[in-house]
Amino acid sequence: MPRSRRRFRKFIAPYNPVCSVDDCALMISELVTNAIVYGRSDEVWAVRVEWFREEASFKVEVHNPGFPARMKLRRPDASDAHGRGLLLVDSIAESWYSGPSRFGGTVVSFVMADAWPT
Repeated sequence: MPRSRRRFRKFIAPYNPVCSVDDCALMISELVTNAIVYGRSDEVWAVRVEWFREEASFKVEVHNPGFPARMKLRRPDASDAHGRGLLLVDSIAESWYSGPSRFGGTVVSFVMADAWPT
């Protein structure tokens, strides 16, 4: 998902976060990929990515209008080619969430704590 990474980097650069921009770009890319690969809907749809500053934290939400699904961490074998996206998010982010989106469908989000200089 090079487009999501490029747009994020362009957006975030003027704000000078102290959290890793590379880590955030990686997690956004993983969540957008998951939304495209696993999102299910009977209608034409698009993925929506939003980011917010919440006090000292940085929050990213990835929405898709697919049917709400319960996300779970997988523990793939070393030989598995897929299944590490949420595992990466879980290991890098302060926290993450999956559930119904306020737009309908599903949202997966993550939070980076202490993302802004104090």
